[in-house]
Amino acid sequence: MKKKIVLAYSGGLDTSIILKWLQEEYDAEIICYACDVGQQEELDGLEEKALKHGAVKCIVDDVRAEFAKDYVFPMIRANAVYEDGYLLGTSIARPLIAKRLVEVAHEHGATAIAHGATGKGNDQVRFELTAYALDPSIEVIAPWRFWNFTSRTELMEYAESRGIDVPVTAKKPYSMDRNLLHISYEGGVLEDPWRAPDKDMFLLTVDPEDAPDEPEEIEIGFEAGGAVSLNGKDMSALDIMLELNIMAGRHGVGRIDIVENRYVGMKSRGVYETPAGTILYRARAAVEQLSMDREAMHLRDGMASKYAELVYNGYWFAPERLMLQAAVDEASKNTTGTARLKLYKGSVIITGRKSPKSLYDEDVATFETDTVYDQKDAHGFIRLNSLRLRMRARIED
Repeated sequence: MKKKIVLAYSGGLDTSIILKWLQEEYDAEIICYACDVGQQEELDGLEEKALKHGAVKCIVDDVRAEFAKDYVFPMIRANAVYEDGYLLGTSIARPLIAKRLVEVAHEHGATAIAHGATGKGNDQVRFELTAYALDPSIEVIAPWRFWNFTSRTELMEYAESRGIDVPVTAKKPYSMDRNLLHISYEGGVLEDPWRAPDKDMFLLTVDPEDAPDEPEEIEIGFEAGGAVSLNGKDMSALDIMLELNIMAGRHGVGRIDIVENRYVGMKSRGVYETPAGTILYRARAAVEQLSMDREAMHLRDGMASKYAELVYNGYWFAPERLMLQAAVDEASKNTTGTARLKLYKGSVIITGRKSPKSLYDEDVATFETDTVYDQKDAHGFIRLNSLRLRMRARIED
């Protein structure tokens, strides 16, 4: 029986060539798999193209609802932000794509999966750590790590010699990755960290300078840390993200330009658009401020950078991430309420928050006369908490 391989397929130059290369190198049947996490028009015509170039089957799989509910929202509950503001848009999609690759392999009797990630980036790690966590016996084929192609010109020559259709549009001077949560722009002209991104590069957000002169106010409802409504209308996680991407995009919300540390060891400049995600992080935090216990919040925030690092490095299905998720979800169980936000020229401004599980009490917090808080109690509190400081001061005199 012929070997079967499931290929993560986008229809671009690299995976189109990998499809033919796998057939020749392994004399295998190739099942192309495209995981729809929100690429939109990038998925058009994939099945026809894959079958034309020798795939025995092409599966285009809409997993956007699962992506929003079971990947993006749990990560947002963890307040996970990598380094200086990266909201992990590419990172969080990879474990879902790899999970489905393994599942499709099992469904069709394939013994191997293949991907087009290069040997220089993070995605190869994310795909393969996930695959091995879910099926230790799966074979992973990563052509970029051992084939003989060394340049785009060689890839184009191979494509021409094999009759592989390659888009004739001009190559963008950077690479892009798009999903429901974000678009990333890396490489090419952006490798110079001093060069500003071109104004016409962005696809999801208008330039904040060109955004409407009138702000837009919105309300987002939460239950147990997850968004459940927008402007008073109950909606699914997917529909909330789709709508917020439009709202935030027209006000230029969600852009960031950073230099980050890749897991493989190098620094990389990335420019990101994360419209819906930016709003959801801010809105959830506003409700948490009312409803989450102080020490639970501080512990959660202390774990947030580690959680973000695990997602960034590809450990979504590792026991430590699952353990942290359980703690995060426990801390978030009372994060129920509504945040009101104003979107204006690239900014997200919290204008109000309310919660039926609020720990905020005006009678306690007021600077006016109250009958709850005895200010004399603060004397003993401060004396006890300063004891170790006073003892230390004595020995240092």
